[in-house]
Amino acid sequence: MTKPRVCIFSTCLVDLLFPNVGQAMVEVLERLGCETFLPTKQVCCGQPTYNSGYAAGSMKTFKNEIDALASVDADYIVGPSGSCVFMIKEYEAILKDDPVYGPKAKQVAAKIYEFSQFIYRVLGIVDCGAQLDAKATVHRSCHMTRLIGERTAPFVLLDHVKGLNRIPLKNVQLCCGFGGTFSAKHPELSDSMVDEKVQNIIDTEAEVLIGTEQSCLMNIAGRMNRLGHPIRVMHIAEVLNHQVDVNRIKYLADVDEAVVPANGEGVF
Repeated sequence: MTKPRVCIFSTCLVDLLFPNVGQAMVEVLERLGCETFLPTKQVCCGQPTYNSGYAAGSMKTFKNEIDALASVDADYIVGPSGSCVFMIKEYEAILKDDPVYGPKAKQVAAKIYEFSQFIYRVLGIVDCGAQLDAKATVHRSCHMTRLIGERTAPFVLLDHVKGLNRIPLKNVQLCCGFGGTFSAKHPELSDSMVDEKVQNIIDTEAEVLIGTEQSCLMNIAGRMNRLGHPIRVMHIAEVLNHQVDVNRIKYLADVDEAVVPANGEGVF
């Protein structure tokens, strides 16, 4: 059987500040039978500048990222961040009138997936063989749930992690207040939002906070530390790479479970 060829979309935040997340993602994918490639030309997807209104100024960044991700003859592109993955998907509409980069953007957008979404919906895996003996709660990413429309894949995978006791998070649908440049432009509003998120996390009495978006985790963890409530923070890639027993890896085809619809996990 031919191994799926996966181009790793590292994202600038993971690449520069949290390389442990990128390493965990690659190790999980390779353990699950993928062949991975990391284009070195990629830098940033351009989301911060584009969302701040600098559309024209972001074009050079967009085109660099397209060239980088398209430089590998891969079956799929996989990234550890729903917001960054969605930015790549937006390239198709943004560059639709560009005779050169329009077709390239369309090809790249058709191949890209968020990490947990790829494992569950493309590879068809429900159990990565991981174990984490801990009481944990999960922060849900706004971009991943509202824009990509994936609200269930991370929860399905986490609920198969041996020893993990997942505690539901009150108002899980609410934003953590980061929003990239939003937190810098509107600090008082951002602080209020993250304070509510922090209190809901504290109320669960969880030992670990898990998320699919490292920027959200960075924001929440920083606020909790400043308020004197430090908590262990793990990206889902790190959880699925923790104390793995390969004999426990299970595919949907191996279990009596139906595929859960992407929008099936709780409130919007």
